[in-house]
Amino acid sequence: MESLFAILGFGFLLGIKHALEPDHVVAVSTIVGKNKSPWSSGFLGVFWGIGHTLTLLFIFLVLHFTQTSISGTWEKTFELGVGIMLVYLGISTFFPPKNHPPKVGGKTSGNLFLKSMFIGQVHGLAGSAAMTLLVVSMVDSLQDALLYIGTFGTGTILGMLLFTLALSIPFLFAVNKDRISFFLTKATAVLSIGYGLYYIYMVGFIDGLFT
Repeated sequence: MESLFAILGFGFLLGIKHALEPDHVVAVSTIVGKNKSPWSSGFLGVFWGIGHTLTLLFIFLVLHFTQTSISGTWEKTFELGVGIMLVYLGISTFFPPKNHPPKVGGKTSGNLFLKSMFIGQVHGLAGSAAMTLLVVSMVDSLQDALLYIGTFGTGTILGMLLFTLALSIPFLFAVNKDRISFFLTKATAVLSIGYGLYYIYMVGFIDGLFT
């Protein structure tokens, strides 16, 4: 029992650390800047964590009951999807949809929460192979595995919640300063595009997906 608690504690801390990986931070940054409410930003982080955890849980259960694994090619393909998503998120910031409903009182639209959850799902899909190997190596039963994934997911939710709350602070102070708000929003978009292209290059050529 003490060993299990230690594993769960490790999973929780690992989840917090995992939430703050560069590709996660960059992706979420592109949508946090689209609203000016710290609490709405925090909920964006929560929805990202929920999407991330649900995907990890689903993939793990599929692999567990089918007694299969994710091949290296598919693992890299999922990672490639993260890079493509980062580029898309950055570009879409420069070309917002014309029919996007205006936010009232700085509140975030429901569609933005769903978008954050989808981003988390893409990241969860990309990390599912590594998570499956980690869980299998650390626990002996399905019950303990599910408990570990849940604890890990709680850590990712908390980590992303704290990050999005902190990230919203510059935008909060820029509420009545259109130029600063514009600069911060576009800067995150450029960062997302640049990091996404770098990510695609690393997965495609350095890790060998394209070669």
